[in-house]
Amino acid sequence: MTFLRPDQTFYPSPRMACKAPAERLGYVATLNTGRNNQPDALCVVNLDPESPRYGQVVHKLEMPYAGDELHHFGWNACSSALCPYAPHPHLERRYLIVPGLRSSRIYIIDTKPDPWRPSIAKIIAPEDVLKRSGYSRPHTIHCGPDAIYVSALGANNGGGGPGGIFMLDHFNFDVLGPWEIDRGPQRLAYDFWWHITEDTMITSEWGVPRQFENGLVFEDLLNGRYGRNLHFWDLRRRRHLQTINLGDEYQLVFELRPAHEPTKTYGFAGVVISLKNLSSSIWTWYREKGRWAARKVIEIPAEPADPDKLPPPLKGFGAVPPLVTDIDLSLDDRYLYVSCWGTGELHQYDVSDPFKPRLTGKVQIGGITRRAGHPLSQGPLLGGPQMVEISRDGRRVYFTNSLYSSVDDQFYPDRLTGWMAKLLVTEDGGIAFDPNFFVDFGETRTHQVRLEGGDASTDSFCYPS
Repeated sequence: MTFLRPDQTFYPSPRMACKAPAERLGYVATLNTGRNNQPDALCVVNLDPESPRYGQVVHKLEMPYAGDELHHFGWNACSSALCPYAPHPHLERRYLIVPGLRSSRIYIIDTKPDPWRPSIAKIIAPEDVLKRSGYSRPHTIHCGPDAIYVSALGANNGGGGPGGIFMLDHFNFDVLGPWEIDRGPQRLAYDFWWHITEDTMITSEWGVPRQFENGLVFEDLLNGRYGRNLHFWDLRRRRHLQTINLGDEYQLVFELRPAHEPTKTYGFAGVVISLKNLSSSIWTWYREKGRWAARKVIEIPAEPADPDKLPPPLKGFGAVPPLVTDIDLSLDDRYLYVSCWGTGELHQYDVSDPFKPRLTGKVQIGGITRRAGHPLSQGPLLGGPQMVEISRDGRRVYFTNSLYSSVDDQFYPDRLTGWMAKLLVTEDGGIAFDPNFFVDFGETRTHQVRLEGGDASTDSFCYPS
């Protein structure tokens, strides 16, 4: 008798996923948008320290079109396929769903039969995305138990909104349609995630396409016209439940990281900038008396700087804002990693108590004024820690340096080039560079990283540890 078994990279609980084998390779989105009219690519990087090609790009899959602006991407299926309310245990973590944030085109990348040499299995044309979903500018991918979820920053009306979420079929990748039945007051979109066992989705806010595609609109920023809200939704009924306004001074509510343990009902949100003092902040959301609440738990101050060394948008302020553009939470819910893209730092916080984070590690690389180098780099580096990804066992952290092409050029006008670095995590906290790992991508810029078999920002779990 033949027995069908779930994909071996699916795990019922976070604790079981922490014991998964170490990754041997990583997939990295690289972009040429606005540079040389060359297409973007998905690069395969060797992550095996025992390999003679460790830290090298071993394959490059070029897209057939230029101008996509590859950004965030994710797996077609993950551990959420084991959730009991909509089980799909015989799905396979095989395809990467790779959207073009600027083009609204979506690539379905097949990582089999050879994960070192992925290929394009299907292309969803922009007009199909716009027509069938009602949205444009697809951004974040999450593999849900019932479908593939995609956030989008714009509507199909050009540069406006509202943004929202649409779904793709698990099996043929057809666009199923918009997710929301009742969006309530929500208009701006960015990231999303969920507490699956609580039937709750959380969404954050950036802006509509006209507010970022040609760079940040500083008049809008200074007048508080970017996102400042967290939204909470009934995940099963697809209806808006609650909005939390973090305050008019807090602009650009970016990445969301819920606790991985399904019995926990809290998570973390990163806010890029405060109009009051240019600081960045981390907020903890939590449930209180049947409602959702949020509290600021970390504030990272701006650093004074010589105006002559600052890019035009910052000269009048005489300071470098941290610009927290990504955060990531280890699978054991212990360490939160915070990317300070402006100052060029990556912070590690012990968040065992989610309301009292404790700084346990810090490294410095790049930065608007510091331009700190790496042991393997040749001279100063532009950009700073941006997209960050953690291995399933929490012992390795990878990060890249590009935010979004037009925004890169506003804050790093010397035209940053792409790179990728790696940190090693000690058992009791603390981080340090792997001195043997630094990938220089040259003019090609780097964004999202996905790890073989899954990583800390991929999976959702329905069974407690």
